[in-house]
Formats: sequence, C-alpha cells, structure tokens
Amino acid sequence: MAKSRGELIVERLRDLQTSSTDIEASAVVSVDGLIIASALPSNVEEDRVSAMSAAMISLGERIAGELGRGVLSQVYVKGKGGYVLLTSVGEEAVLTTLAREDAKLGLIFLDMRRAAEDLTALL
Repeated sequence: MAKSRGELIVERLRDLQTSSTDIEASAVVSVDGLIIASALPSNVEEDRVSAMSAAMISLGERIAGELGRGVLSQVYVKGKGGYVLLTSVGEEAVLTTLAREDAKLGLIFLDMRRAAEDLTALL
C-alpha cells in the first residue's frame, strides 16, 4: 500500500532527526500557522510550535526585506537550552527544528536545506 503524503512528510522529518543527534525535534507548518506534520516530543504543543514558527518566518521575511538583506534564508533563536531553527519550505510552509545547545549548526543547516528541498517536492 502506498504511503500518504502526511506519512511521507513525517518519515522525512524522522530521517532529518536521525541524520544528526543534535536535532531533538522537527515540524513542518504552513505559513498560516497550521501544523502540516511533526516529529515533536509529547511534551511540546504542536499548535504552539506552528503558530510561533509562522510568526517568526513572517517577521524574519519582513526584517530581511525592509533592511535590504534580500530573500530570507533562515531564522534561528538561541536560548540557554538550545536552538530553534527555521527555514522556508517552498512558499507555503516552514521547517522548524529544535537543536541541542552544543549543536554543530553548519551541519544542521545543511541537513535542513536538503530536507526542505525534499519536503517542497512532497507538498
């Protein structure tokens, strides 16, 4: 039996997480703030992640444009406990990942870019 689009997206998110032990969780959300698919721990609220991700990408795009920095590539937030990393998936979605505080960001951004390309094809 063929897998659904949602199952394929979740599978790609899990592949992303297994590609780096520094990635703790991931989700794909619409730019409207609705969850498309996630591989989040049970203690993380999908609705909260999706709404905040959409808001951060929107704000990042506005800042990049208004300050003459061109098209937004990624947004990251560093906190005491780690990182929240966001990148666009096509024009209608956002890939959000949660990474450990000692994460190797260069490798994660590379993995995220590859995942975003794959996810764009699935959406």
